[in-house]
Amino acid sequence: MKTENKKKTKSNFFALISRMKYINRWALMRNTRSENLSEHSLEVAAVAHALALIHNKRFGGNINAERAAVLGMFHDAPEILVGDMPTPVKYHSEAVREAYKTVEESACRTILEMVPGDLRDEYLPLFFQSESDGELWRYVKAADKICALTKCIEEKKAGNSEFDKAAETTLKAIKALEMPEVECFLQEFIPGFKLTLDELREF
Repeated sequence: MKTENKKKTKSNFFALISRMKYINRWALMRNTRSENLSEHSLEVAAVAHALALIHNKRFGGNINAERAAVLGMFHDAPEILVGDMPTPVKYHSEAVREAYKTVEESACRTILEMVPGDLRDEYLPLFFQSESDGELWRYVKAADKICALTKCIEEKKAGNSEFDKAAETTLKAIKALEMPEVECFLQEFIPGFKLTLDELREF
């Protein structure tokens, strides 16, 4: 029986995605421990998944928690090409924000073009928000802010006052979301980030 010799295409997509680990976050701020984009994306995915589960289990929702996790995995992928711009710079003015958005969209298109053609439609909503995923992106964005808060807590716990103001600002932004799922997460899971390893093991 003859087997067809199909031409196999090569893709650099995952080779590029793997470089998230080389992009450090919190530029311009002194860190006791640097945090890379790969670490952050995994944490956001886990928290977004949890927020979606809380929504379903406690507030009568019916959203796809696994899909929220996948969106979280790729939410900052464009920063592989554009880097992590400090928040004060990014939001300095509407003009700067719009310019960054344009560059970010260009990066998304560049990365998406690396995906093999027959898979591209599946990856498109991970880089360009679709209407069908609109509600899920709310939880991803909330998770992003929560993970920024946990980073601040960890730095403050290490004695780094550089993150004092960032912690206050981030918590205020999280509270402004007015999402009950987020409040549940803050009350149940955030206190653990302030504990030592020995204290964590006492639970």
